Amino acid sequence: MKELVERIQNDGRVLNEDVLKVDQFLTHQVDPDLMEKIGTEFATFFGNEGVTKVVTLESSGISPAIFTAKELSVPMIYARKSKSLTMNEELLTSSVYSFTKQQTNQISISKKFLSPNDRVLIIDDFLANGQAAKGLIELCQQAGATVVGVGIVIEKAFQPGHQLIVDMGVPVYSLARIKSLSMNQVSFLEEDQA
Repeated sequence: MKELVERIQNDGRVLNEDVLKVDQFLTHQVDPDLMEKIGTEFATFFGNEGVTKVVTLESSGISPAIFTAKELSVPMIYARKSKSLTMNEELLTSSVYSFTKQQTNQISISKKFLSPNDRVLIIDDFLANGQAAKGLIELCQQAGATVVGVGIVIEKAFQPGHQLIVDMGVPVYSLARIKSLSMNQVSFLEEDQA
């Protein structure tokens, strides 16, 4: 997605060879116009999959996921990283290790929001090692739901996440695929530069 690539080039900051900071428009401050375009792109790509729910993980996945759900006219569910006092019903749970935060979170979704009849599209901000997407797929599988795809805003293609998700039998569609963050430069896979 050309506009997203340009935004990464203009506002992204490479912190090291593994970490790209995009807090100007996605992970802290959010550009709603860009998120709406991202949602439209995901909804167009997955539009023939019969999606009934969009699922994401709090918190940076919520913005692109809500715009995708709006475009598809379906509910959006976000998995919580901590259980609140009001979450007293039966929960679907999975463990997700965050390499960026160096911690494991127990993520959860109430069982009442997912069923075997659901066709789920997972949306997330980043794909690196694939642990967040894997955990979300596991939550959906616990409910008996079908995961029709994973939509990723920014993929670090030099890390193993894409292959992990594909090996689980789930297609991945990423809007910007980064080849490298070496020498403080973001370089994209060639097909994403068009």
